[in-house]
Amino acid sequence: MNIFKQTKESITTKQAAEIYGVKVNRNGMACCPFHNDKHPSMKVDENFYCFACGAKGDVIHFVEKFFGLTSYEAAKKLADDFRIPIEMKQKKSNAISKRKKIQKKNPYQLMQEFEKWEKYCIRILSEYLHLLEEWKLQYAPQFPDEAWREQFVEACNRKEQTEYYLDILLEGDLDERIEFVKNKGEEVKAIEKRLEQHRRRDNHENGIGSSNNGERLVS
Repeated sequence: MNIFKQTKESITTKQAAEIYGVKVNRNGMACCPFHNDKHPSMKVDENFYCFACGAKGDVIHFVEKFFGLTSYEAAKKLADDFRIPIEMKQKKSNAISKRKKIQKKNPYQLMQEFEKWEKYCIRILSEYLHLLEEWKLQYAPQFPDEAWREQFVEACNRKEQTEYYLDILLEGDLDERIEFVKNKGEEVKAIEKRLEQHRRRDNHENGIGSSNNGERLVS
């Protein structure tokens, strides 16, 4: 189980909101911290939804927005603050010894090149995960017979895999991370192109005042 699943299965948004200073009343309503809310307009339970500003999501999404963090940073903060033991894929001592071995075998420039690519992969995958989380909420079908939008399908298919990739890069030992960069670098480049495509389409749609152009439906 990865850190995202483990955190969401262990903590509700209500628990997180209360520990971070958001007062939730007996009806599960709270003043939304994401806009200037004078009267409780945000429903908080396992997830959250603000009836005024439309902010919504799960516990990781809440902490991400509340503290201005990435998805992984939010999950890690929750795990630390609620003292949830996260299953690690390596022992720290082994990771340190493997790093020393790699550094002995490879030139300094090679290690620098790896670290540059690793940071690049983490940045792109974090951006992509954030986008998938938004799509899964924004484009979710509202009715049983409604056609599934392209973005919702992509979010359902790719979110868990992207979380797994980030787990390898952020929690894996050095050998696993090097192997990932070596074997998945081209896939991450393709994801970056997907993000650029989305940004261009989003800018175009905002420029012409339409929100549906170019959007495919999946039946």
